[in-house]
Amino acid sequence: MQPETATLPSATLETDRHKFLISALNGTALYVLAYYVVWGVHQLAKVGLSHAYNLRGNWDPSRIVYTMVDSEWWPLAIIAVYGIGPLVCLLLGIVAFLWFWKRQRAHRGQLKLLMLWIAFHSCNAVFGAMLADTFTQSGFWYVPDWLFRMGNVVNALVGILFGLVQLAAGYFGSIAFLQAHDSRTVMRYANRRFMVVFTLMVPWVLGGLFITLTKLPYFSLQELLHLFMMGLLVAPMALGCLNETFSDTVRRPLPTHVSWGLVGLAVLLAVAWRLALSPPVTFGYAG
Repeated sequence: MQPETATLPSATLETDRHKFLISALNGTALYVLAYYVVWGVHQLAKVGLSHAYNLRGNWDPSRIVYTMVDSEWWPLAIIAVYGIGPLVCLLLGIVAFLWFWKRQRAHRGQLKLLMLWIAFHSCNAVFGAMLADTFTQSGFWYVPDWLFRMGNVVNALVGILFGLVQLAAGYFGSIAFLQAHDSRTVMRYANRRFMVVFTLMVPWVLGGLFITLTKLPYFSLQELLHLFMMGLLVAPMALGCLNETFSDTVRRPLPTHVSWGLVGLAVLLAVAWRLALSPPVTFGYAG
């Protein structure tokens, strides 16, 4: 039997609208927090390995730029420093998703959604990043380019394959995303379109805009493409959420309220990231 899909009375929708707005604000804060966790781990791993190989560069709020001529590079260093970030993020994403699935999805609160966003951002740091970097022939793209050395056609096919994996992960991740929410109002099937817009689309758009603004004027094309590639997760996930009919997650959900601690932490982390890397931090220089 299909769930009730009749339009709710306008008075009811008006009464419940604030819950969707609160969910959007909390979701955006979690999106931003997860982003900085994932890309912080990504770039720390990259800089750490660069130190081990005595590579020189600058680390600004948006990216790591090496200040070395081509003759100073060797294949292992290229593959290692451009591959370590995605590798660490892949492991982080697996751990975060398993933590969500096995320990958190039946519990109340925001931690399970944070774990899920960390898993999604980690997925994007691998699969979305490969496709994005294929367009600019930079970043993660160097790994298959130097591993296979079979030209741009093979590199493009690798990028497309990774993009398809990202699309599939987004669609199948919709069930987990639905289970990461507690509010009966938000989860009511009659409100599913509102749920998709306010808890999925809005955090992606507003979270990406907030990240962009806090990194100006250092914000790079590469990072813009990475943020855009999250859409390869978000779009099929939205479709999957609309196709799923279940609406019950936890038995006694917590009251819907603004998690000001999470909002403040997201803003604080973004500001701290900007201040710590502006002006850019140099590494690998003797003395």
